[in-house]
Amino acid sequence: MPSPDMPSATGEMTLVIATFNRSGYLRGLLDSVVALDPAPERIVVVDNASTDDTQDVITAAASRLAVPLVNVRLPVNAGGAGGFAAGVERALSAGASWLWLMDDDVVVLPGAVTALGKWTGTYECIHGRRLDEAGKPFFWQHRFLPFLGIHIPIRGNVFRDTAAFETNVGCFEGMLISAELVRRIGLPDERYFINGDDEIYGWLASRLTDVVYVNDFVLQKVRPQKHIDLGIRHLNDSSDLSRFYSMRNRGHTGQYLRAHGRYNRFGFALGTLLTAGKEILRLLAVEHRVAGIPSLWRGWRESRSILHDGSWQPMPPLEAAPSPDRKHQV
Repeated sequence: MPSPDMPSATGEMTLVIATFNRSGYLRGLLDSVVALDPAPERIVVVDNASTDDTQDVITAAASRLAVPLVNVRLPVNAGGAGGFAAGVERALSAGASWLWLMDDDVVVLPGAVTALGKWTGTYECIHGRRLDEAGKPFFWQHRFLPFLGIHIPIRGNVFRDTAAFETNVGCFEGMLISAELVRRIGLPDERYFINGDDEIYGWLASRLTDVVYVNDFVLQKVRPQKHIDLGIRHLNDSSDLSRFYSMRNRGHTGQYLRAHGRYNRFGFALGTLLTAGKEILRLLAVEHRVAGIPSLWRGWRESRSILHDGSWQPMPPLEAAPSPDRKHQV
């Protein structure tokens, strides 16, 4: 249930940005952050060992910001998952009470801090709405099905009767989460590298509290992507690396489900088949090629090794979670 006694976080947010070799996009994002009023409390930028002028962009932005900018440069590219894990850890050590996570290829919209802050007195894990690069609403309304181990789109206007749609999946392109909840869950799992780390993190959060998608536009995507319209949603282009990890990380997701008593061997196998089918459709219908199919096969083979690793352990909480696991709700 919502937590009506939680204090509002307007002006107390720490932005956590993960970036890799996209200095142009990062510059645009930091420019939009400079213009925020009210401003966040601080910004943490995690540079995944970029080889372009990312460090110059960060240094220039720090000189223009009225709030602290913490520059975390990793020695190797740890992927988005590793970047967010490092950024969340640094934000907590800096005293963050609320963490707003985002990729580098978005800009924040004016008034975003106020728009999200009004929800922080009620919820601990909040996702605002996004615009796509053309300025149209970006589709993101899903629920995670533990039986299949995948998230599925929800049809219709989820805001018809409420301004806060309850879900059980997360997205690090805009998740706002309380530091208290982060400590109860643990850091994002860097083993995912890319793909799926935020999905499972949102599910883990939903087992402790309400995870919501709210009817306030706070971010705009700026990176153009090819896509096809499937009616209920768009299917965007991807990369062979992303395809590999979409299959490979099924192993980690299965292990998390098993750790929480929600793993079903047959349902999960069906979910893996559906994941592969979606990626093949993406290749054929959006990218018009078949060369990426071997990456799916390699990812599936690696996922099997992860799923059968008897030494695998979930990321531990940073402090004991006093609330019971809400298994019946998710």
